[in-house]
Amino acid sequence: MFEPSLSNLTVLEHTEADPDASSGPLLEVRGLRTELDTEAGVVTAVSGVDLTVGPGEALGIVGESGCGKSMTAFSIAGLLPPNGRVSEGHIRFDGRDLTTLNERELRRIRGKDIGVVFQDPLTALNPTMTIFDQVAEPLRLHTDLNRSEIRERVIDTMTLVGIPDPANRLRSYPHQLSGGLRQRVAIGIALVCRPKLLIADEPTTALDVTIQRQILLLIDRLRRQLSMSVILITHDLGVIAGHADRVVVMYAGGVAETAPTSELFRNPRHRYTEGLFAALPDRVTGADQPLRSIPGTPPNLLDPPPGCRFAPRCPQASADCTQTHSTLVETTPLHLHACIHPVETDVTNQTHHSPATSRRPAANTTHHPAIPALQLEHVVKDYLGPGGGLFTKHRGRVSAVADVSLTVPAGETFGLVGESGCGKSTLARMMVALEEPTSGRILVSGADLTSLGGRELRRRRRDVHLMFQDPSGSMNGRRRGLELLREPFAVQGIGERGSQNLSIAELFDMVGLPRAMADRYPHELSGGQRQRLALARALALGPKVVVADEPVSALDVSIQAQILNLMKDLQRERGLSYVFVSHDLSVVQYISHTIGVMYLGKLVEVGAAATIYSAPAHPYTRALLDSAPVADPDRTISAEAIVGDLPSATNPPSGCRFRKRCPLAQDVCAQQEPLLREVIPGQRVACHFPLTTPAARIPTDVEMPSFQQSRMQP
Repeated sequence: MFEPSLSNLTVLEHTEADPDASSGPLLEVRGLRTELDTEAGVVTAVSGVDLTVGPGEALGIVGESGCGKSMTAFSIAGLLPPNGRVSEGHIRFDGRDLTTLNERELRRIRGKDIGVVFQDPLTALNPTMTIFDQVAEPLRLHTDLNRSEIRERVIDTMTLVGIPDPANRLRSYPHQLSGGLRQRVAIGIALVCRPKLLIADEPTTALDVTIQRQILLLIDRLRRQLSMSVILITHDLGVIAGHADRVVVMYAGGVAETAPTSELFRNPRHRYTEGLFAALPDRVTGADQPLRSIPGTPPNLLDPPPGCRFAPRCPQASADCTQTHSTLVETTPLHLHACIHPVETDVTNQTHHSPATSRRPAANTTHHPAIPALQLEHVVKDYLGPGGGLFTKHRGRVSAVADVSLTVPAGETFGLVGESGCGKSTLARMMVALEEPTSGRILVSGADLTSLGGRELRRRRRDVHLMFQDPSGSMNGRRRGLELLREPFAVQGIGERGSQNLSIAELFDMVGLPRAMADRYPHELSGGQRQRLALARALALGPKVVVADEPVSALDVSIQAQILNLMKDLQRERGLSYVFVSHDLSVVQYISHTIGVMYLGKLVEVGAAATIYSAPAHPYTRALLDSAPVADPDRTISAEAIVGDLPSATNPPSGCRFRKRCPLAQDVCAQQEPLLREVIPGQRVACHFPLTTPAARIPTDVEMPSFQQSRMQP
C-alpha cells in the first residue's frame, strides 16, 4: 500500500497546554460519572471510571454493548446527548480539565486536538455535502487558512489516509464511495487538523476483513507518523490484540480490568474478561464442543444490582459478591482488576489457538438422502449496468454472479466468504427465490425453483428461508413477535388461528425465547433476542435449508456464541442445512462443514473447512486468512495481504478476475480463465498457480509495491 510522506504536510499548532503536562499522560480520567435523564429516571451510564492515555499510546476499550464504552468516549469528547451530563470526576487533557470548559471552549479543542471517528461512516457523513466540504470543515472552523491552502491540506490528508486519486474525489458524495473509502474519509475528517488524540469508536465493525485490516494498519501508521494517541473502542478482541498497547475492559459502566495487552491476553483475572475470551470461536478445541457464553445480559443501569454488577451472571459468584462493591486491586503495578474471586494466575494458556483440524464440525452421522438439500448448477446473475440516458439503449451489464455451482448436503453447513461486492448476498437471495437467475438452475431437495412459478413456487419456498443480516430492518417494527411469526403461516394458508398459536409457542420454546415476549415489538428486544426471533421466523414453516446472511455480524461475542450454539443444536435435532454467509472467518470456520470462497461473482475455492483454513490453495483465500484479526497479541502482523479495491463487476478483468491484485499473476492469468479443479481430494481451486505446497505460498515478508508492479494489463 502506498504510504505518503508527511515531509510536505504542514502541521497545525496545537492548543496551548499546561507547561507541566508534557511530563505526564496526555489524557487522564479520574472518577468519571456520566448520567442520562430518561422518562424512567436517571441512568448512570458511566460510574467511577479511571483511565490514562500516554503520548503516542493506543488504548483499547472492550466490553459488551451497553457497558459504557462509547459513553466514556463521548464524555471525553464532549459529545454527550442533550439529556446527558458529566456529574462527577475530572477529564484532564493536555493539562486542561475539560469538565470545567463551556461548549464554546470545548469546540476549540474538539476537532482540532481531539478527533473522533464514528462507527458508521455512512450515517456520520453528510449525504448532501461533497467530500471536500466535509474534510475542509474542521479547517474552516479551527484555522485561518485561505481556500487554496485548505484545498492543499484536504488533498494532502486524503492522500495520507490512502484515498486513490484524491483530487478527483473532492466533488464526490458519500454514497458514491465504497465502505472502505467512506471510512477513510471519516478518518481524514478526524485527522485533517492533526489532533493529539484520536477516538475511534468501532471503526471497522461492518467492514470486510481486508478493508478492516487496511483501516487498522492505517491508524497504526498515522499514530507513528503523527505521534498521535489513540483510543480504540471495539467488541472484537482480535482487533485489540493486534492494535492496542493497553486494554480497559468495561462492564456495566465501570472498569472491570485493565492491563497491558499481552498481559491481559496471557493472564485475564476478572471473571468477565475470562468469559469474553472463552466465547471466541477459535477457542473451541473439540469437534462437538459448544461455544462458551456468558449467561444473561448486562444489568439495567437505571437500577443496577448491589455489590459486583457481574455477580448475577458469574458462575463463581458467592454471597460476598452481592454484598461488597468490588474495587480495582493490583495483580501487578500495571494490571488491575475488580473481582473478589479472580481467575487463578496459573490459568495462562487460554490465548493459544488449536489447530484448525480440531475445530472442524464433526461429520453428521445421521443418514442423509442421496438428494442434496440445495444444489446450484451454473448459476449466472447479470444486471443492467449504470449509465445510459433517454436515447441510450445499451448500458452494459453488471456480472454479479458468474457460473457458480455448489452442493449443500442435507444436515450440513456451507460457509460462504468473500469481500463485499463479490456476490454473496445476491447468490443468497437467488437461493431463496427472491432473485431470479439470468441462467442456471437452483434445486431445493431436487425441485428446480427456476422452472416453477405462481402457487407451486410459493409452496416450494417453504423448504428454504432467508435469515437476514439486520433483524430490526427485516421485521415490521409495528408488529409484535406473535404477529411476525404468524405471518408465514398466513401467507402460505397453513392452519387456523388456534393451531398457528400452538406452533408459534413451540417456535418460541425452540429458540429459547420466553413466550411472554410474543407481545413485544422488535425494538423492545435486545440484539440477541431479535436474532432469536429472526431465527424462529426462518424456521416457522419447517424449511430444509436456512440461508443465513451475516446473522451474527452485529452481535457481541457472548451473544454471538449463544446464537451459534443454538443454530448447531437445531441442525442436529432437525437435520437442517445452512448456507452461512459471513465476513468473520473464525465464525465461518467454527460452524461450517464446507467453505466456498467467492471473488467478484465466482467461486475461487471450495473445500472442507479444516482444509481451507489449514492449507488454502488460492492466493485470495490465503490473503483473507492473513487479514483476519486473531485474539493473539503475539501474532506477527505482516504487510497488507491484498492491495487495491475490488474491480468493477461492470467490466471485470479478463482471464482470472483476481489477477490485478494477485502477487503470483503471470501472462496466462490475463489470457485464460482458470477453471475450478481439484488440487487435492475434496479441495477445488480456480487458479493457474495454486498454493498446493508450503513452498508455493505467498511469502508474508514480500513488499506489497512489488506485487503491484507484477499486475497484467487488460
